Amino acid sequence: MIEWRSLSGRLASQVSGPDGAPRLVFLHGFTQTSNSWKPIAEHFVRSGHQCFVIDLPGHADSTHVRADLRRAADMVAAIGDEATYVGYSLGGRAALHVALMYPHLVRSLVTIGANPGIDSEDERARRRESDDALIERMEEIGLEAFLREWVALPLFGNRPVGPLEMADRLRNTVEGLSSSLRLAGTGAQGSLWPRLRELNMPVLAVAGERDDKFAAIARQLATSVPEGRSALVPGAAHAAHLDDPAMTIELITSALVV
Repeated sequence: MIEWRSLSGRLASQVSGPDGAPRLVFLHGFTQTSNSWKPIAEHFVRSGHQCFVIDLPGHADSTHVRADLRRAADMVAAIGDEATYVGYSLGGRAALHVALMYPHLVRSLVTIGANPGIDSEDERARRRESDDALIERMEEIGLEAFLREWVALPLFGNRPVGPLEMADRLRNTVEGLSSSLRLAGTGAQGSLWPRLRELNMPVLAVAGERDDKFAAIARQLATSVPEGRSALVPGAAHAAHLDDPAMTIELITSALVV
């Protein structure tokens, strides 16, 4: 049995593994919680790493925190310090901000289904309108109905969501998720594409094989950084780490700096 210890701080977080061991920091996606990473993180704890899982602003036990991605990166870096940072979707965008703002802390970076941003201001405006519509829908139908609609989106490839996972997502709130979309949605953040060449650590950009849009983004991201590479998870959709945890573990392991 892996034991997790809660940490004090602005963001809710937990740690497991021996002090002084190589660190990994795991950041979840929109509507998820830090628990979504624990099955994968626990593999690395068993292999001798110290792992941190963090509830991002507006989510789960950090539901009361209001922050954009730059401020979120400040808080995440204060928790994780020097580590390998692994982030999925929203968490991948947060991890990219950590890497750009605190490059001395990021030994290597793994993103899964993450978009560094939208270059076109018109497209960003349309994305903000789309996110505002999601917020209105959430407020109209309530959290549980919204979550059931969200996980059923084609983006996720009809992956079944069991009762335990749904119960974990229901720890979120309409208010918290709305603040996350408003402050940290893809339409709210500035584009990081022009700055990716500044990243001086190994970067692995992962996407699901069936996630065509983000597979293309992963390839582009990998070619935009000095030490970048990309990888696809066979048969996986957007949430590749949930579709195939074993392959995700293999890819993260390949990205660790010895």
